[in-house]
Amino acid sequence: MSDSIITANDLGNGLVVFLKADGGWSQRLADARVVGPDALPEAVAYGKAQHDARIVVEPYDIEVTVENGVPVPVRLRERIRAAGPTVAYGEAEIAERAALSKAG
Repeated sequence: MSDSIITANDLGNGLVVFLKADGGWSQRLADARVVGPDALPEAVAYGKAQHDARIVVEPYDIEVTVENGVPVPVRLRERIRAAGPTVAYGEAEIAERAALSKAG
């Protein structure tokens, strides 16, 4: 088995978060606590307790490699989740659509 991190979505805003070494959550992948196979069950249990406490939604572990001290998800899906959406959304998208509708 390899190294893993715990990921979830923040209950308050829905954004992807990663479990940190201090037990908190961060939107930055570089802040994620990397755990080996022996520590994984405890980390998963902590994530589930955070779910039960309504701090995060659906925590789960993902396999990572560590490159230059930063965890890098092995699976493409998780690399995309960590990097953010592949399409524009939110305020920037609304402003862009508004500008296009005024131009046309």
